[in-house]
Amino acid sequence: MTVIISTSLVEAENARRLEELKRDYEGLGERLARRGVDIDAIRVKVAAYGVAVPSWGVGTGGTRFARFPGLGEPRNIFDKIEDCGVIHELTRATPTVSLHIPWDKVADLPALKEKGASLGLGFDAMNSNTFSDAPGQAHSYKFGSLTHTDAATRRQAIEHNLECIEIGKALGSKALTVWIGDGSNFPGQSNFTRVFDRYLDSMKAIYAALPDDWRVFTEHKMFEPAFYSTVVQDWGTNYLIAQELGPKAFCLVDLGHHAPNVNIEMIVARLIQFKKLGGFHFNDSKYGDDDLDTGSIEPYRLFLVFNELVDAEVRKAEGFEPAHMLDQSHNVTDPIESLMTSAMEVCRAYAQALLVNRKALEGYQQDNDALMASETLKAAFRTDVEPILAMARLEKGGAIAPVAAYRASGYRARVAAERPPVAGGGGGIV
Repeated sequence: MTVIISTSLVEAENARRLEELKRDYEGLGERLARRGVDIDAIRVKVAAYGVAVPSWGVGTGGTRFARFPGLGEPRNIFDKIEDCGVIHELTRATPTVSLHIPWDKVADLPALKEKGASLGLGFDAMNSNTFSDAPGQAHSYKFGSLTHTDAATRRQAIEHNLECIEIGKALGSKALTVWIGDGSNFPGQSNFTRVFDRYLDSMKAIYAALPDDWRVFTEHKMFEPAFYSTVVQDWGTNYLIAQELGPKAFCLVDLGHHAPNVNIEMIVARLIQFKKLGGFHFNDSKYGDDDLDTGSIEPYRLFLVFNELVDAEVRKAEGFEPAHMLDQSHNVTDPIESLMTSAMEVCRAYAQALLVNRKALEGYQQDNDALMASETLKAAFRTDVEPILAMARLEKGGAIAPVAAYRASGYRARVAAERPPVAGGGGGIV
């Protein structure tokens, strides 16, 4: 297997921190034991957890107004895969990469698959793009894609999704994620019912082409780029879509695709209950779909989402097999560092949720003891689980302190010398 970051460097970085980590881990183990929790059992679960990284996430993002590229921007999907390999080498928590077509389209798919395998990476869900126009396409998506009034434009969007399935089959993917920006900016611009009918007809054509062992994830978003109405605007519409399409269709929850103060964890619980939770795009937000680093704004909300996931895991909820992926835009940080810290934040929320005393929680719920139910959750959330995360990384060959090891490696400076600088100026989040 190809090693990008020097093994000796990682070992040296770990050696500097190992004794302190052992003491912290033993101390935390003693405290957890008094609560009836086996720290080693938690560590094993955390070590087995993985979250996919988005190929587009390793490039510098931007806003609607401007993009300021960083040093060593990936030139193509092979550069992106290498950057993703760095993230997994150091965190040991990101074993798969999610591709976006046509951004990541290549002629030699076997070479791409081999490149991923050489870095210990597999391929997660394929992502289609009908929210922007690709060079040379016959019909524009300015006024919609899968819902466009023009049948030829809809067919073009359908064919693109079918192409994504074929690419995914060649790479070993087992899912397709469909997000569209279709909607309207003026009242009266679109007939809500006819638009949704066209959407369902288009999605049924895509669904019919899914292999038997594949799933399709539809993603809701309350606004942007359509600011008056969005076709798949909330989880209720998303659930209707999954029900209409069939047993291989599931709802994808992007944490940033909700209005401020929406109870996302309750949405998660509902979708689990009705066997339609497909997975997540993890990020964070302050105002809307900000695509901020996961856990950077509302770590407690992230924990509450994982509380529902662990609850379903513990009770072995039927049909519970969610896919987990990061989906972020890194405008002012090194994207590799942001994705590493975000992967660790997701692991942190999972570990904290595993610490919840579920028997006590259920008792307080049955007794309508609101305060103690809340305190039971907070007791887990307040626990510093960093020693568990670091020990899990160490035992899998990763770095105790991934960002420190990454900076010590000089990887960004090396690729900056190899990859031509990219000019800024254009807008767009990716």
